[in-house]
Amino acid sequence: MGRSHALACQKLQAFQVVGLCTRRKETSQALLDELGSGVTHYSDYFQALAELKPDAVCIASYTESHYPYTKAALEAGCHVFVEKPLAETLEQTVELIELSKSKGKKLLAGYILRHHPAWTKFVELARDLGKPLVMRLNLNQQSSGSNWLTHKNLLASVSPVVDCGVHYVDIMCQMTQANPVRVSGIGARLTNEIGPDKINYGQLQVTFDDGSVGWYEAGWGPMMSETAFFVKDVIGPQGSVSIRADKAASEGQSSSVDSHTQTEAFLVHHAELTPEGTFTKPDEVLRVEDEPDHDALCLREQTYFAKAILEDIDLSTHLTDVLNSMRIVFAADESFRTGKMVEL
Repeated sequence: MGRSHALACQKLQAFQVVGLCTRRKETSQALLDELGSGVTHYSDYFQALAELKPDAVCIASYTESHYPYTKAALEAGCHVFVEKPLAETLEQTVELIELSKSKGKKLLAGYILRHHPAWTKFVELARDLGKPLVMRLNLNQQSSGSNWLTHKNLLASVSPVVDCGVHYVDIMCQMTQANPVRVSGIGARLTNEIGPDKINYGQLQVTFDDGSVGWYEAGWGPMMSETAFFVKDVIGPQGSVSIRADKAASEGQSSSVDSHTQTEAFLVHHAELTPEGTFTKPDEVLRVEDEPDHDALCLREQTYFAKAILEDIDLSTHLTDVLNSMRIVFAADESFRTGKMVEL
């Protein structure tokens, strides 16, 4: 994510990349070479912030550093783009949102699906299905080698339901345009390679105040099934819409970041029946023409970040949506640890 965002910023006239902060320079040399001269490497984030005095900061580190890094940047008077999830706790999330408002600085969370035209279309199609909605989404990832190492590092601070779940419950909130009211969750630890209090599989169920319901499932690791990789489906009284990413779902690509956002086509089903009991309309397959890859999506995110700063776009609605999605995933985390349903 860090590499993709850095190269995206470099391509935009609105930004001048002046510093790159990573833990080890030797592992970042290729990216430094791509960014070119004028970019100073730091291994200490707070030193970089103090010496460079940047106008904006892009944070794409592991989750445990999101809160301290974002807080320091906002207090230094910077606009901040930060990868999801915004923080490790709901209290930290609220604090960062309030701090950005008090400082008058933009705070944009990396909800990449909001910048994907096909996922925007998915939300629009879902809103035509009537209410209530039943939303079924998952992102299981069979990982090995360096991907499994990355997942284990992430699992040190967050569960898969929190890390990836914010994207998909945000989609649910956009589809329903309703308030979440209760959440339940389950989880399982499927490996001894993570801490005894950690889980690498989880599922949440959320109920909204319009009667809509949804579930989201996520698991990481070498034991995960590729068959269980891809479900993106929404059902309403008027029919259903399903993402048909057949290529991504059939070729064992669950560990590829590009496959996580692919749509390829929508299958639209109409529920209306004739007096004889047959369907009035056949199912439709809507092909997706505009399918940006991962780097292109990061470029769209950074383009919007620049636009928000330069045009002083009000991000309060975005931050309210971020808070809603975080409330849901943290409630799921609480639910499967306590064994109780959580009322929001």
